[in-house]
Amino acid sequence: MLYIELAPGVSVESEEVAPNIVLDYDANNRVIGIEVEDASTLIDLSRLEISALPLVNLTLHDRVLTGS
Repeated sequence: MLYIELAPGVSVESEEVAPNIVLDYDANNRVIGIEVEDASTLIDLSRLEISALPLVNLTLHDRVLTGS
């Protein structure tokens, strides 16, 4: 999964807008995040290029989820 946080906040509603693309909304109905389900099967996440975005507070996380 690839998650793009657009703004800090708590998601109160989610909407699948395209296959495997989910938008998260806050209490004011603003989009605060974009989730790309099964992203690693669609794109190579080991090489992610970003262009034309403000990178003032860019934080990258490399997480591996394991079952417990």
